[in-house]
Amino acid sequence: MIDNELLTFPTLFGKVVEKYGDKNALTFVDEETLTYKEVKNRIDSLIRFLEKLEIMPGDKVAILGTNMPHWGIAYFAINFMGAVAVPLLPDFLPNEIDNILDHSESKAIFVSASLMQKMDDVKGKSLEHRIKLDDFTFLEDPTSEAVFNLDSKRLNVYEVKEEDLAAIIYTSGTTGSSKGVMLTHKNISFNVLACRKLKHIDDTDRFLSILPLSHTLENTVGFLLPLFSGACVYYLKKAPSPSILLPALQKVKPTIVLSVPMVIEKIYYNKVFPALNGKWYLRSLMRIPVIRKKLHQAAGKKLMHTFGGALQFFGVGGAKLNTEVEKFLKEAEFPYAIGYGLTETAPLLAGAVVGETKVGSTGPAVEGVELKIHDPDPLTGEGEIWAKGPNIMLGYYKEPALSKEVMTRDGWFKTGDLGVFDEDQKLYIKGRIKNIIVGSSGENIYPEEIEMVINNFRHVIESLVIEKKGRLVALVHINKEEIEEAYHHLREEVSQFVERKMEEILQELKIHVNARVNKFSQLHGIILQQDPFQKTATKKIKRFLYT
Repeated sequence: MIDNELLTFPTLFGKVVEKYGDKNALTFVDEETLTYKEVKNRIDSLIRFLEKLEIMPGDKVAILGTNMPHWGIAYFAINFMGAVAVPLLPDFLPNEIDNILDHSESKAIFVSASLMQKMDDVKGKSLEHRIKLDDFTFLEDPTSEAVFNLDSKRLNVYEVKEEDLAAIIYTSGTTGSSKGVMLTHKNISFNVLACRKLKHIDDTDRFLSILPLSHTLENTVGFLLPLFSGACVYYLKKAPSPSILLPALQKVKPTIVLSVPMVIEKIYYNKVFPALNGKWYLRSLMRIPVIRKKLHQAAGKKLMHTFGGALQFFGVGGAKLNTEVEKFLKEAEFPYAIGYGLTETAPLLAGAVVGETKVGSTGPAVEGVELKIHDPDPLTGEGEIWAKGPNIMLGYYKEPALSKEVMTRDGWFKTGDLGVFDEDQKLYIKGRIKNIIVGSSGENIYPEEIEMVINNFRHVIESLVIEKKGRLVALVHINKEEIEEAYHHLREEVSQFVERKMEEILQELKIHVNARVNKFSQLHGIILQQDPFQKTATKKIKRFLYT
């Protein structure tokens, strides 16, 4: 336990309200901010509303919503009264929502106005109440006469314990299996405080939230961490497209932003890389290490300005960061940090903070968490990463057999990731064990490493390496619009030229990749992926759909 604190949400939040009651807590960009005292009052009023609906400790209550202050208020109200939150990802399909509501036996659901259409065909066998997240009114004719009232206060006092279930989080993984991860108040609270040991947070910090609150990374590090530390969290009313995000960054001037690698990788390949390599003389200068670093530092200053100029911590997690992009961030002195974890671990297991990052590494284990490499390869030291600590889940809801598969009797959780430690005990992730392709001679081939080489090639947006009839094949999504724009001046039919150009690019790409990977990882062929790959909430490709 950290700091001998009772690791429950109401206890930790109560201390923050005492210290930072009049400070800003939650808001939309450009709207009036709720203070910590006002957030607490809304939580109490919502608890009273849930009491009227006969929600009891242990009941499951789902949240299907876009990011907003009321999302966190609903989450806290559910947990403060000893009930269990079931956060649903906004991109879940109606049939997935229906299955999860049935599996979790959710008694009520909060739904934001923008996602209401997803509930049209959802039956929900145990569902008694459908509540609009935006204003806490009923979505349809209510079965109860209860009304949310800001002036009402909860009737009961709830004794919430560390071992009580706080949330069941249904993962939408790259393997296609959605499991309900059971996390206790202690699991999540311990992880929040472990994060606070890595980075000091207080009432001067401003978080800009761009990842779904229903995902464990944003929930723990982007919501609970600031709310248990006195900081303020800002939300966007629309999806974080450049036209929405860039003005918001200038208005909020965030000190902390959490992101998945895809966000910063897009910025690098769409803006930074073309600017530094667009002209022949710049490409020549970029080959000189001293000058390259100076150019990267200049680009880093512009990037800092893009993010509002006050950024202290740009946390990257959810997937592996492209090596070329990370090298740029490091030379540009951009304040990035790396984290590694899983939903099952609430989520953080390892982290490298600003100034202590090492290219390719996720950093050492966070305080209070043990990591080890199980059955390491005698030559490479690689093996499955196992984890132990107070942040490890109880198990998968209603899935004791699956839980036993990933949990040892003495408390080790099998992550399913292949990794290795360096001499400084910094962790390097090689890839998911399930993704490893075994070559004809029995050698391990890591598709993620080949994909990183592919994704560094010009015009490539994303890729997926699979095995087809015993040979390696890459599915590659090319930025067709970028090619069309580059050659729009040609007199001949542009579309025909672009098709030929894309074929040339794929041929060049095959030569480029095979010159940079070992003989076991050579590509036999490259197939053009016309449409963007379908992805998880953290923008990882859903591999099971393509393999």
